[in-house]
Amino acid sequence: MKVMIAVTHLLGTGHLSRALTLGRAFAQQGHHVVLASGGFPVSQLKTDGIEFVQLPALRSDGVNFTRLLTPAGSCADTTYLGSRADALRQKLVTLQPDILITELYPFGRRVLAAEFLSLLQAAHQLPIRPVILSSIRDILAPPSKPKKAVAADEVIANWYDAVLVHSDPTTTTLDVSWPVSPLLATKLRYTGFVAPPPPSPHPQQVGKGEVLVSAGGGSVGDALYETAMIAARTDTETTWRLLVGGPEAKTRIDRFRTIESPAVLDTARPDFRQMLCHASALVGMCGYNTTMDLLQTGIPSVLIPFDAGSEVEQTLRSTSLARMRGIEVIPSANLTPQTLGAAVNRVRAALARKSDTIAFDGADNTVDIACKMAQERP
Repeated sequence: MKVMIAVTHLLGTGHLSRALTLGRAFAQQGHHVVLASGGFPVSQLKTDGIEFVQLPALRSDGVNFTRLLTPAGSCADTTYLGSRADALRQKLVTLQPDILITELYPFGRRVLAAEFLSLLQAAHQLPIRPVILSSIRDILAPPSKPKKAVAADEVIANWYDAVLVHSDPTTTTLDVSWPVSPLLATKLRYTGFVAPPPPSPHPQQVGKGEVLVSAGGGSVGDALYETAMIAARTDTETTWRLLVGGPEAKTRIDRFRTIESPAVLDTARPDFRQMLCHASALVGMCGYNTTMDLLQTGIPSVLIPFDAGSEVEQTLRSTSLARMRGIEVIPSANLTPQTLGAAVNRVRAALARKSDTIAFDGADNTVDIACKMAQERP
C-alpha cells in the first residue's frame, strides 16, 4: 500500500522522530511511505527506507506557537505558508495514497489548520479516498478553552476515520489530558507505545558509566544544561556528558564552555540510544521519545519536565513515571545543582526496574490497524 504521513515539528524533534518510527514500520512491511516534514531539518534522525519530502521549513518562536518563523528568521507570510500547502497537495495527488496520517492535527498545530484542511479536502476529492487517520501521543496539551475540544471533534467527525493513540491504555488513557466526548471515543484506536526496537549495546561502549544529560534534539534546555555543568563539579567519580541539540548546537556549546566544569560537551548523537545501554544515569526532559528510551533501557533517570509557557504535557507524563523505581522528577522551579546531584545519586542507588509489562509495539500495531481499515474501506 501507499502511505503518506504529514508532520510538522516546531520546537523539539519528538513529533518527527515518532512519525519516522511509524514510517519505518510501514516500510519494513513492504509499503511505500512518503513522509512530508514541515519542521526544520534534523540531521541525527534517520530517513532510510522512506521517501522523505522536506516542505518549506517552519519553527515556532520559542514556546510562542502562534508565531511561525522561516529559516531566515522572518515571520512566515501567506505566500510562504501557501507554498507548503501546495507542496502537500501536489504530493498527495501524485502519490494517491491508500492511507493518509496527520501527526497531532487536529488536537494541535491549529496554527496550521488551513494547511491541514487543504490536504484533507484534497484527499476526500481523490478518485479513491484514502483512509485518513490522526496520530497522537499518549498525553496532549489540554485545550485551554472547551471550544477547542469541540472544534477538534468537528474536524474528526468531518474528515477522519480514526484517531491512533500511541499509548498503552493500561498505563495512560487519552482522557488524562484531553476531554473524550462520546463521538471521539468511537474513533479512538489505542496502538501501544510507539518506539523503535530496543537499542543494542554500543560497539565502542561510548557513554559507559557516564551521566548523560539531554534535552532532546531541539533548541531548548539551556537552564538544564547550565545546572548540570555545575552539578558535575561535585561528582568527582563520574563523567557527565551533555548532548546538545538544535540547529544552534555549536553556538550553545561555546556558551556553555564559559562555565567552569569537568562535564563533556557534545552535540546530539544518532547513537544516543545505544549509549543509554552503558550509562549510569540519564538527566533529561520528559518528552514522549525520551520516555520510551528510558523505559526500554531501564536506565536510572532524573526528569525535569518542560513547563515553559503554558506547557503541561511533560508534567502530566512525569507524574505517572515518578511512581517507578529509579525515576525522580524535579520541577524546573526546584532545579538547582544541589537538587540535581542528589537526585542522580538516589536513582543510581535504586533497584533496577523491569519494562517487560509495557507495550512498545505501537508502530507495528499502527500498521496493522491502518492496513486493515484500508482493506475494509468501501
